[in-house]
Amino acid sequence: MTLVSVIVPNYNYAASLELCLRALLAQTYQPIELIVVDDGSTDDSAEVARRLGVRVIRTEENLGTAAARNLGAAHASGEILMFVDSDVAAYPDAVEVSVRLLAADPRLGVVSSVHDPEPLIRDSLVEEYRALQYHYWTVSSEGPVSFLFSALMAMPRRVFDEIGPFNPRLRETEEVDYGHRLTQRYEMLLTTAVRSRHDHDDKLLKLLRKLYRRGRARVPLYARRRRFARGFETSSRAGGSLAALAALVAAPLVVPFGVAGASLAVLALVVSLVADLGMYRFVLRRRGWWFLLYFGAVHFVVNVTIAAGVAAGVLRWLCSARFRRLYDPDPVMRQAVT
Repeated sequence: MTLVSVIVPNYNYAASLELCLRALLAQTYQPIELIVVDDGSTDDSAEVARRLGVRVIRTEENLGTAAARNLGAAHASGEILMFVDSDVAAYPDAVEVSVRLLAADPRLGVVSSVHDPEPLIRDSLVEEYRALQYHYWTVSSEGPVSFLFSALMAMPRRVFDEIGPFNPRLRETEEVDYGHRLTQRYEMLLTTAVRSRHDHDDKLLKLLRKLYRRGRARVPLYARRRRFARGFETSSRAGGSLAALAALVAAPLVVPFGVAGASLAVLALVVSLVADLGMYRFVLRRRGWWFLLYFGAVHFVVNVTIAAGVAAGVLRWLCSARFRRLYDPDPVMRQAVT
């Protein structure tokens, strides 16, 4: 049987780490080598892992998820690497199904999981919003993708060695960069055959800050590609976010421009709603009208935040040569992919 090395990067996620590791210890597939890379945690994460008998590699300071994944890969012995974030709990057959899919297609470089519409830990309505939103967006993107879903993914070791390590300079968007590099040579598959649950962000401001930074930081890469990613970040979803921002910007025009200003704001809002109409129907079926009203209000704010991040990224891209070079590989990574 092929050895699978499961690498869990962790930074202060003791609350969900035990659920993550217990799910991995209960996998139907064997043999598995389980490694936790504790990335400078200040909580008792390392003790949680050791109590379960899991090997722990610790860093002296927080280096970021990309560096933690690279460190885990450097200590791994398996022919297949599976990276699982410490706030994700895999279904019992996740490793088994991933190995089978990778073995069936040598062109396949990565298999990624789809998270359930229910969060791993129910902490807040914001988390329930995020679980539903993220599930719908990923399920509707199922199939070949160019955006890497890195929270739970499996890849052959030979592919990792060929593509090179994650870029440790990119703390928010290392998966965007890695997916772009990998799809130059291999396919990536997002599939509901590999399932998991995710402990999503439970505070709205924390979620918005993350989405804003990611929206801004993705601009230099997409400016080079001159096209939208296959799956997840499609042009229709980008249009919905931009339309939400346009509706917010147009709202103050109602006073000076009257009906014309109001019409512009309403039109932009309608475009934003239509872009995500399928998702709103999905939420309505699962949670009913009252939660849909809450969901719609939060999603409008999320759309505005994403669009604002992209707009800030475009402005920074125009003004900063250093920002335009954000995704340039360093010499070590350049050697790895040549």
